[in-house]
Amino acid sequence: LLDDIVLTHSLFLPTERFLQQLHQQYPGGPGGPPPARWEEGSGLRRKRAVLAVLLHFLETYKGLLQEEESAGKVIKELYLLIMKDTSLYHELEDEIIKLHQLVETVELKVADETPPPNKQVKPLFRHFRRIDSCLQTRVAFRGSDEIFCRVYMPDHSYVTIRSRLSASVQDILASVTEKLQYSEEQSTRGDALILVTMASSGEKAVLQPSEECVFTTLGINSHLFACTRDTFDSLVPLPEEIQVVPGDTEIHRAEPEDVANHLTAFHWELFRCIHELEFVDYVFHGERGRRETANLELLLQRCSEVQHWVGTELLLCEGLGKRAHLLKKLIKIAAICKQNQDMLSFYAIIIGLNNAAVSRLRLTWEKLPGKFKNLFRKFENLTDPCRNHKTYREVLAKMKPPLIPFVPLILKDLTFLHEGSKTLLDGLVNVEKLHCIAEKVRTVRKYRSRPLCLELESSPAQLQTKAYVRQLRVIDNQNLLFELSYKLEPGSQ
Repeated sequence: LLDDIVLTHSLFLPTERFLQQLHQQYPGGPGGPPPARWEEGSGLRRKRAVLAVLLHFLETYKGLLQEEESAGKVIKELYLLIMKDTSLYHELEDEIIKLHQLVETVELKVADETPPPNKQVKPLFRHFRRIDSCLQTRVAFRGSDEIFCRVYMPDHSYVTIRSRLSASVQDILASVTEKLQYSEEQSTRGDALILVTMASSGEKAVLQPSEECVFTTLGINSHLFACTRDTFDSLVPLPEEIQVVPGDTEIHRAEPEDVANHLTAFHWELFRCIHELEFVDYVFHGERGRRETANLELLLQRCSEVQHWVGTELLLCEGLGKRAHLLKKLIKIAAICKQNQDMLSFYAIIIGLNNAAVSRLRLTWEKLPGKFKNLFRKFENLTDPCRNHKTYREVLAKMKPPLIPFVPLILKDLTFLHEGSKTLLDGLVNVEKLHCIAEKVRTVRKYRSRPLCLELESSPAQLQTKAYVRQLRVIDNQNLLFELSYKLEPGSQ
């Protein structure tokens, strides 16, 4: 029950109010001395109960608390009150030691506060494709982290800005304006800059000044453009996003086992970075806002990227025999990912192979050996959404951690729970709904309860495959994929 409350409280009670309620329950806190009606010993019991909730809260939230100043302030006040009781309540010694360790862990300094050291700037893996960046182990993103980002102009020149991940559109435009030395006079006479997202297909949208954390919500090949309203209609995608150069890539040289293992290792890093509460925030738009779903959104982007990667590689392979061989290799990679219990990669590859631009390549599929045709049919049955993905759920239930689930399905389940029942019934919390939500989130905890152990060599060839897997270049424009498909096999149906 305590875990249910901590995981879901933001749906019915903002974090600051939740902690204030806890604060008021602590004897010696803002409420003053314990009421006379308390029985002897109830003060200790209540203190122990408050400590239990606070310890569980700190253990669950950890790094997220650094993003909530108001919550951190309440915890500091509670901490100071509890420390005053150390000499009076020796029975609480073990809990107080654990509390002290947790407060240190989440960097909630209670004494004289010193300015935090300069944080390392983190490049988002889509924005910078340097080898040294992509080979680094992925770490969790927080709203206060600083990142590099490119913002393009209508003529496709760009400025590189350094910004907080949670920065608003207004903040980003201020940085761009400063870099461009854009004058106040230009802003006041109607030439003010606006921020636009532009997809490789040419689709564009104007971002509102108050929107936050836009970096992680961009599409695979989408970019940020700064322009005036007069030049908005003339914006076109970057040339490199629509240029297609057929030719062999690393996948033709690498072994299927190596590609699959590096996919699993990378996706485990991304999956491990997601905080449990990001799933709740993503679906229910909790009081912390979008900045705390950055890691989840990056994994969802990656899932989409792998789907398009499959189609891109196949449709850029011009020779029929070589293309059939690549199709066989991709099915084999999917099989190894399934064996690795990386269901995210497995699902993404099968969805990519079912892309209409790929599935219409009749000549290519006919050259596939019968063994692999049968294997692909089995995989299609496993990913069949019929009866609420019954086959997939049965297979997943038999797996033991560590494993990487197909994350979009977890979000679908949470959305169903959210829309299927109310959070409050007659002014009271719908505990059954919150229990179901917490239970679903706890499955994520279970999947990550054991570390992933994959033996990966560090030879030059392996590092090359690792770099290739972590910085995939893909075509996400479906119209362009169809053009390539019809060029390869005009008569296929």
